[in-house]
Amino acid sequence: MKRLNGMDAMLLYSETPNLHTHTLKVTVVEPTDDGFDFDAFRRHLRSRLHRLEPLRYKLIEIPWGLNHPVWREDCDVDLDYHLRRVQVPAPGGRRELDQVIGEIASTPLDRSRPLWEFHFAEGLAGNRFAVIGKVHHSLADGIASANLLARMMDLTDVGPSHDRAEAAQPTRAGLVRIAAMGQARQLVELPRLIRDGAVGLARVRRRNRDRGSHPDLAASFDAPPTFLNHVVSPVRRFASAALPLAEVKATAAELDVKINDLILAVAAGGLRRLLLSYDGVADRPIIASVPTATDKSDRVSGNEISGLSISLPVHVADPVERVRLVALATRIAKENHEILGPSLYGRMMNYLPPRLAPALFNWLGRREAPNKIMNVAVSSVIGPRSRGHFGGAPVSEIYSTGVLSPGAPVNITVWSYADQLGIAVLTDDRTFTDAHDATDALRSAFDELRSAATPYARLTA
Repeated sequence: MKRLNGMDAMLLYSETPNLHTHTLKVTVVEPTDDGFDFDAFRRHLRSRLHRLEPLRYKLIEIPWGLNHPVWREDCDVDLDYHLRRVQVPAPGGRRELDQVIGEIASTPLDRSRPLWEFHFAEGLAGNRFAVIGKVHHSLADGIASANLLARMMDLTDVGPSHDRAEAAQPTRAGLVRIAAMGQARQLVELPRLIRDGAVGLARVRRRNRDRGSHPDLAASFDAPPTFLNHVVSPVRRFASAALPLAEVKATAAELDVKINDLILAVAAGGLRRLLLSYDGVADRPIIASVPTATDKSDRVSGNEISGLSISLPVHVADPVERVRLVALATRIAKENHEILGPSLYGRMMNYLPPRLAPALFNWLGRREAPNKIMNVAVSSVIGPRSRGHFGGAPVSEIYSTGVLSPGAPVNITVWSYADQLGIAVLTDDRTFTDAHDATDALRSAFDELRSAATPYARLTA
């Protein structure tokens, strides 16, 4: 048995009828001379299930909600259920594939089974295929997903298979014992958590006073109302685009910022265009929720994450000034995060009450009041650096999405893979006229920065 940590459990409790908490991992697969197809992918996956431990986990609830659920490990997997074929409409381009991905994202996973599905999409132009993985976020965060995908694509050697019997069904008494042990441990740790939180908050307040005011940065817990923010519908829309990684790295180097800062600046530029188009105004900075890993090991399961609240200067027209402000906002957010304690948020989630938390999140998901914490989610993950394959068929592109939050139905996720950045936008069916408005705006924002970066580099050399 494997106990869920607080972040894992929160991602279960926060799932509501309109807020699904599965993630998507989309891979585009090139054709091969020997005819790679659904059956070949099935054989590839079956032969590697021993490497993909989270795909054999099954959720077990603790009696009477005494504590967070546990994973029953090494369960049998019914591939006839978990693997599905889907047809991409003609002509099989990016838009047609994105439409299918949105439809797959619109339905929740069945909690009575291991929490994943793989949809094998046929009919792509150029005789290509796509594998659309729908995996519950409680199983894996971005770091774990990247490691899991590397194993699946044979980029990581984890040794030969070992025959393992299916884990026994736990008894009610055994589950209650696990819950009691967990509660005892939490009671022991609670005084230290309270002390660490109080000390961290006091230090953050002092540091903020020392820095002084920054009028071009959004204040914490003051996300402005925008068209991006409303009650989320259960229907999902998906849009994707790709950028050359070499150009992204060159642009970041010329502007003397980190790649993550550049990605956030691209998001700010794209969102500025969208706000001007949909709202007719972009006169205040908005707030992005940016997940950050607290553990960068080679694990393939679990959530070891926290979050940064970063101001996006959508009110600034100059793209280079937007980059400067994003870098400043990111530096402040990271410094505050370190002062407060990177693991504090995750430790707090351990104390979510299992019987009350789902009702609370369901209320938040339906609440009409604006989300003052965030306007949009933006995340960036370093994916596999080398090209992988499924059964000898090369994987040429990877896209990923996170989840939508109450009152914030836009998630922008960027994954690097080999020589490209895959940009994915997940949203509902109420936010954009066309979800590709968002990816088009993000591409235009990068082009704007790329054009601005070279003369800037010459001026500052």
